Amino acid sequence: MQSFEQIRAHVSGRYPLHTNDPYLISFDLKLTRNRRHQGIYLTELEDEGGRKFLRISTPIGPLTGTDARRCLQFNWEQRVGYLAVNDLDGSPYLHLCENRPYELLSERELEQLIGEIGPLGDQLEQAISSEADAF
Repeated sequence: MQSFEQIRAHVSGRYPLHTNDPYLISFDLKLTRNRRHQGIYLTELEDEGGRKFLRISTPIGPLTGTDARRCLQFNWEQRVGYLAVNDLDGSPYLHLCENRPYELLSERELEQLIGEIGPLGDQLEQAISSEADAF
């Protein structure tokens, strides 16, 4: 996949899009467990040298009350995905993210990333919302 338009074409053929902006698309990933769904956001990033990346992210929960040390420990232990903070309606919100360069991204890898980020994001969201010590 060499462009965001190729990614959009692939994703829109598999999922109904909620957001369909020039460099941002979003959809709900249906999870088999408990009939839940997880919002997935795809955006295009560009580094200083002009190299383009796809960011896959999913919101986890408000940053308030989240232990930064545990977030960093989570990032260290993960094979795919890292925690980051973004603004959501004026409040800091924790997101699970992954960045991949376009030149290394295939349709199969994109689906694999969506399939990993979505369920993991849902598990983290449930752990944070239950205020359990799971996170």
